[in-house]
Amino acid sequence: MLPESLHTARHALRPISRGDAEEIFHGYAQDPEVSRYTMWTPHKDLTETEKFVDGCLATSPDLARTYAICDQAGGFRGLFGLRHVKPYHIEFGYVLARRWWRQGIMTEVLTEAVNALLAQDTCFRISGVCDVDNIGSARVMEKAGLLREGVLRRWIIHPNISSQPRDCLLYAKVK
Repeated sequence: MLPESLHTARHALRPISRGDAEEIFHGYAQDPEVSRYTMWTPHKDLTETEKFVDGCLATSPDLARTYAICDQAGGFRGLFGLRHVKPYHIEFGYVLARRWWRQGIMTEVLTEAVNALLAQDTCFRISGVCDVDNIGSARVMEKAGLLREGVLRRWIIHPNISSQPRDCLLYAKVK
């Protein structure tokens, strides 16, 4: 079961809403540095971001959930996503506006999510991937207690780097 919300000491994760599109667009979706290792190119206008949000909202919350990461006062920081791969296996992904990098936010969020999900009786594995050159994301996963399981060769196309599939590092935690 994917939780409806999550809370850390400094942040709250709530379901994404249509009203988040403008925060996403102005906060990071246009930023080429933030999108460098993503599967999407920087958004050129707000309608692209609105389509993305609509896609998140159209997905069944039993299969996947996208959460807005907010500080305790409701200030938007980024997004965190969870997706069932199998009934016992959940994958995650995340993006954080650049002004919030290097403050421990994503490590805090990921640690809480991993612990909450693995505390459920039916979840036995949580995993994520990052481009082999995305040292910051790899470090977040390591600090959150995930172990590097290997390299997935030619795994994902990161269009801001190459039109060819790139190698990714696979990280996971199991119980």
